Order: sequence, then C-alpha cells, then structure tokens
Amino acid sequence: MVQEAKAYLHAALALYYAGKQITEESLKNAVEALGISVDEVKVKMIVASLAEVKLDEVLKQAVVAAPVAAPAAAPAAQPVAEQKKEEKKEEEEKKEEEVDVASGLSGLFGF
Repeated sequence: MVQEAKAYLHAALALYYAGKQITEESLKNAVEALGISVDEVKVKMIVASLAEVKLDEVLKQAVVAAPVAAPAAAPAAQPVAEQKKEEKKEEEEKKEEEVDVASGLSGLFGF
C-alpha cells in the first residue's frame, strides 16, 4: 500500500518534470502507464493537495537540504580492518558464552 502511494507521487513528479500540468486525467494516465490500477480517491486527493503547493519551491528546498544530511552518514563507515577486529571480538565472546553454558550444564548433570 505504501509503495502504491509513492507511485502516485512519483507519477506526479514525473509529470511536473516533463512540464505537463498535473490534472486528474494526466495523473490517471501516468499511474496506468506504471501498471497500477487507478484509485480515483487517491488521484483526486493528490491533485488537490499539489494544487496548493508550489512544487518548484519545495523541490529547491529539498535539494538544498539534502547535502546537509549526507555528511552525517559518512562517519558511520568503518575501515575493513576495524570491522574484522569487531567480528573477531564477537566470535570470541560467543565462544566464551558457549564454554560457560557447557560448564554450567556439566555441573548440573554431573558430566
């Protein structure tokens, strides 16, 4: 359902970028071209909502805001060597847990 709603918005943006007017008829045709059965209510809702919005201004703001968010994700990338060290630590911890469990079971059952 969510993906279908996104398809309607993407179709509207495609019409905008093609220089076409976003009308109920043009949006229906664009959605049908995507192979999605048209929901008249969604079409009317999107056309009415977008009639109140100046897409060129909204898209300019989105383009300006996008680079600000991108650098925040960059520090999350770790070098391969650090990832391998972390994987080894995790493996060692798992082995220690297995040993603890095994010793606990042997004490319980007298092995």
